[in-house]
Amino acid sequence: MTEYRRLRVALLGAGAVGSQVAGLLLQHGDELADRAGAELELAGIAVRDIDAPRDVDLPRELFTTDAETLITGADIVVELIGGIEPARAHTLLALGAGADVVTANKALLATHGPEVFEAADRVGASVYYEAAAAGAIPIIRPLRDSLAGDRVVRIMGIVNGTTNYILDRMDSEGADFADVLADAQRLGYAEADPTADVEGYDAAQKAAILASLAFHTAVPLEAVHREGITSITADMIEEARAAGFVIKLLAVCERLIDEGAESISVRVYPALVPRSHPLASVHGANNAVFVEAEAAGPLMFYGAGAGGVQTASAVLGDVVSAARRHIAGGTGVGESTRANLPVVPIGHVTTRYQITLEVSDAPGVLATVAGLLSEGGVSVATVLQTVAEPNGEEGGTARLIIGTHRAADQALSATVDSLAASEVVERVVSVLRVEGE
Repeated sequence: MTEYRRLRVALLGAGAVGSQVAGLLLQHGDELADRAGAELELAGIAVRDIDAPRDVDLPRELFTTDAETLITGADIVVELIGGIEPARAHTLLALGAGADVVTANKALLATHGPEVFEAADRVGASVYYEAAAAGAIPIIRPLRDSLAGDRVVRIMGIVNGTTNYILDRMDSEGADFADVLADAQRLGYAEADPTADVEGYDAAQKAAILASLAFHTAVPLEAVHREGITSITADMIEEARAAGFVIKLLAVCERLIDEGAESISVRVYPALVPRSHPLASVHGANNAVFVEAEAAGPLMFYGAGAGGVQTASAVLGDVVSAARRHIAGGTGVGESTRANLPVVPIGHVTTRYQITLEVSDAPGVLATVAGLLSEGGVSVATVLQTVAEPNGEEGGTARLIIGTHRAADQALSATVDSLAASEVVERVVSVLRVEGE
């Protein structure tokens, strides 16, 4: 039997992912040692409550509440606590002690990424975070390594399984948002407080991580434009279907070039995706990331975006990578942020839109609406008028679904304000951007 150098692995957290990581480390230790070139000893598992119920039956003697002692004696620290503190403090302690860190903590990296990576650089350690952006989907390594010699132009990602599950059910069944959300909570896809998912916070954190990697630029979380899906209705889903689209919550990271000057846009919002696009066929709680690069062209990464054992797969891949680095020796490879491109506000983005208006059902209304759009520099591509709904003696209302040509977001926003203030417009029902054409 081959004898390997032994590396001590400290695990922080034993929730849905952490307990699976521990179980797989214990179950497949010999296989992992052959792949890593080192014996991976699970030195301990730091938790708040040793007696809490867990998904995997693990030896009680592995558990401890003394995270600091466990960390300082480890070669590799796997941080699966989540949130900012104490995850940040534990991560910095591990790096300061010279250990490599494996984490799935998107909130930590999106908020304190530069601080964490600088701490790793100071001691020549590495931070691995494949599971932080899209669960089991391998997207971090392709962006950091495989595409390092290319120029990424654009990323569009479905990176939140909860919102994709909700929107997919609404699309396939015509169900209402509230009903599907309740089902998602009952099935465990959504938390009791679903705000982080349905308001786009989770996707925004992942977008910041992906954009930082793709464009070699530190992207602060506050620079990511964010919108959620709580305003999406069954009517909007049906109108999208009639126009040949499906609504998806997208994380979009894009390289912009204006008169030779480069910048990047990072944004999260519900968007209309053509049904012919690969992202339109991502169903259920799955995730997918669509990458466009200058030389490689379009690339699609698809799979489970969450789940304990699925995410554990990505975590263990990072553990093996960290072990190989320890055996090979040398300093860790730092993050490349030297491009330092400016991150521009959403107003600089140019795309197509679908605007739905409830208007007075009277002569001249369409001409008035078209005039307001023209004044705002927004060109009309398509118009669909639905059947008017009676509204007493003064007539009724009709619904206009207007598809535009490409326009700057700031011009569109000003035009929508003008439409909302117009006497012929009862209300602006929705404004959705079109992506993926």
